[in-house]
Formats: sequence, C-alpha cells, structure tokens
Amino acid sequence: MEVQDQEHSSSGQALTFTLEENEEIHVLHPQQIIAYQGPSSGRADRLMDVKGMYRKRKLIRADMSGPCRFTAALPPGYRIKTVRLEGKDDLLYDFRHLFYYSKGIEMQTRILSVKNMIVTRDLIKVRFSGSGSIGILTEGTVCEAALDPVEPLYVDAGSMIAYPENARLELTVYGNHLASQHMSYHWKMTGCGPVLFQAGRQNRRFERENREDGILKRFLREVLPFGGVFIK
Repeated sequence: MEVQDQEHSSSGQALTFTLEENEEIHVLHPQQIIAYQGPSSGRADRLMDVKGMYRKRKLIRADMSGPCRFTAALPPGYRIKTVRLEGKDDLLYDFRHLFYYSKGIEMQTRILSVKNMIVTRDLIKVRFSGSGSIGILTEGTVCEAALDPVEPLYVDAGSMIAYPENARLELTVYGNHLASQHMSYHWKMTGCGPVLFQAGRQNRRFERENREDGILKRFLREVLPFGGVFIK
C-alpha cells in the first residue's frame, strides 16, 4: 500500500494498493475506489452477511484479487493505520473505522449492551481472528495505551477505536466538580491489553471553539453542568 500526497492530507489522501498473484483484500468502502488496473474479474462486490449488523441496511464489500493495482480515496482529515494480526488479537473495533482486511482474516461481531449502543450510536463491535492485516480509517494520530487490571484508564468515548474484549467499561466523567461538568463522557476502563484511540476528533473541536465560539458560549459550556456535552 502506498499513500499518495501525504503532505496535503487535510484535503484528502489517496491509497494505491498493488496486489500480486493469489493476494486478496476485502475493501469495506468500495465506493472510495477511484481507479483500477487489472483483469475485470479481479473485483467482485458482495453483500456482507454479518450477523446482527444493520439488518435494514445493505453493506457491500469489494473483494479485490491480484494481480491488480487500484487506488482508493480517503475523505479529508482521515488517514489509514495498518494493524498486523498474528492470530492472538482480541480487540473489538468499531465497524465504521474499518477500511479493509486481508486474506487470512475472519471477521466476527459482538452485540453491544443497550447503554453502549446509546453512547456509541452503533449496534455492534467487530473482532478479527487469523493472520494478516487490517486497515483502520482514523481521524488524526492513533494513540495506544495499556490497560491495567486495577488502575483505570479514562478515554474520551468519541475517540475510541478499539479495546480488548476482556475490558471492563463504565461510562463516566472524572476530575473535580468543574472538570467533570464540562468534559465529554469517557470510558473508565480496566483489564489487560492495548487500547487504541484517535486524536483528530478533539483537534477539530479545539479549532471550532477557538474559531467560531464567542466568549459567552465558551463560558456557558465550561460553567453549566455537562455544558461541554449539550452546548455545541
């Protein structure tokens, strides 16, 4: 995979994939493919049969097989992080962050609790098994932190990308009275394994507040209970 025009990522990037004979990847956003070179039979789009996933919504993936070369466009502000799996991964991913996965990887789903559905606005999480690679669509830099069985890690709920299936999660805020009032909801997490989260969402919020918000609006967001959640 080759990233095109990386220095101008704010206006959108393009990814060029080169597949050799017997190589195959599954693209979960096939509408982003803008150029293709290879046999016509090298692309086969299929309806995804994923248990519990958006029953009324048609999800299509493109199975791309080599030899071929194709280019996919990324929306402005997004980038791809490649994660290599070796058969021992137990992370749960948000489906909307997934761009592709390679041959040798199998995808399973996990139904979320009602509380998690309300916060994440999603019905499921996805877990991968097998050996290969996956491409995660992210907003900004991807960060990684290790969970501890006792000491909790707090992660902004909207910035979460993936977490271990064994993790214990509680939706909360933290800090003193003023801090807890104006911050967004966070996941309080304990367990074992890595957590992946992205920085781009908070970067855009910072830019918006400093560019568009007046002094009064910023004051109300910080002073009113949960003003950071309800005052946009």
